[in-house]
Amino acid sequence: MPYGVLIVTGGMSHQENYAAGFQQDPRCKVIAVTDEASVDERRARLNQALADQLKVPHVRDLREALALPGVDLASICTEHHRQGRVAIQCAEAGKHLYIDKPMAGNLEEARKLAAIVRAKKLRTQMFTQVLLPYAQRVRRILRRGQVGELRAIHCDLHFAKGFSDSPPLARRKETASPDMFLVPDAKREMFNIAVYSLAMIRWATGGRPFRTVYATTANYFFNENRQRDFEDFGALTLTLDGGVTATISSGRVGWRSHPGGGHIRTRIVGARGSAFVDGGAAHGEICADGQSYWRVPAKNPADPMAFWSSSDQRKTGGPEWFNAAVAPSDQSAFIDTLEQNRDAEVTVADALVVLEALFGAYRSAARGEVVRLA
Repeated sequence: MPYGVLIVTGGMSHQENYAAGFQQDPRCKVIAVTDEASVDERRARLNQALADQLKVPHVRDLREALALPGVDLASICTEHHRQGRVAIQCAEAGKHLYIDKPMAGNLEEARKLAAIVRAKKLRTQMFTQVLLPYAQRVRRILRRGQVGELRAIHCDLHFAKGFSDSPPLARRKETASPDMFLVPDAKREMFNIAVYSLAMIRWATGGRPFRTVYATTANYFFNENRQRDFEDFGALTLTLDGGVTATISSGRVGWRSHPGGGHIRTRIVGARGSAFVDGGAAHGEICADGQSYWRVPAKNPADPMAFWSSSDQRKTGGPEWFNAAVAPSDQSAFIDTLEQNRDAEVTVADALVVLEALFGAYRSAARGEVVRLA
């Protein structure tokens, strides 16, 4: 019998990718698209659109959808301020959880969700980049001891999407406890991008806990973010068990900053050497702004920052090397864990540790001080 998958939230979200991944796996059957009954009409239309694309029913009330026969797991990708309570409802119904990153919009709901998952012995997975070739290589280097005992690790992760406008520079006043992270034209980019590096560092180092964090956020590139009071850039310094230091540079830096998808680079420093891992793999690179080389897409007013696949905003004429390495399907990897009755690479318990570090980073950025995490 195939695994029955409930798709929670539809178009103009990463669910466009997740739902396709589940539908393409022959071990799965997508049952329906659903959401909270109280969503606004824009969200309801987008949910209906994805249901039509997948050729499955759209059940407007999550409670009704969870009661449908044959539902084994929920793929959850709501706006982050809703995601915790939605995931809790799905977990209380006994469904395994595949969840977008970061796992929730506040720690109280995240901790409650982790407790329910543990009590009900559910399988869970948060979407991350740990299956990508660059992350796999980082972990191999550490596991094989190629640089000796780990001393430090640094991650650059910058998304080259969106139209930067060079807003006037001003010192950012951060919010210690943000409660909104995503609107149609902007995201809190430290929240949405540093999460990948935090999860990868913890996973690659064998689950070492984060002990302290010092962070700063800024608005360098996008008027959309500035107008929403959302940072477009964040930098973090963390300490881990064993005297390891980790640093992260994260943000959205605009179409014209890079001919491919942006920088995805990791530097590893050990007692006996160092290593540099470039997510673009080995390549030669020639960049220019002439129209004969690469072109940015026209601005889509429905998705000005090019967040979603359905808006089809891609550079043309750019290098092929950036996406040359093929990673396994993250959704199929989750189905593997169900079949093999084992934990995923990044579970809800792991995701909670990452979320605690993220919220610690916001407290640090707001107060200008080091924050102790554990």
